[in-house]
Amino acid sequence: RQYSTGGKTVLLGISKRGDKHIRQLLVQGARSIMQHIDKREDALGPWVRELLTRRHSNVVACALANKLARIVWAVLAKGGQYDPHPNA
Repeated sequence: RQYSTGGKTVLLGISKRGDKHIRQLLVQGARSIMQHIDKREDALGPWVRELLTRRHSNVVACALANKLARIVWAVLAKGGQYDPHPNA
């Protein structure tokens, strides 16, 4: 869900659609990444660190789980391989 105000789009929480177990695993994986985020130098590291300065850790975990789900979907849909350093 989302709503718009002042020209800004605001996303509202994590959806309860889909497989509950997969959703739990994605959030757990996101929390695992967040524990070691200071050591990450790939594209996710700076993004998560910056987001943690502005949002609560639970919100960041859901945002990271969403990003991980999109990465997994793209890899499976395109049949490729994930490159953590796309600009290198």
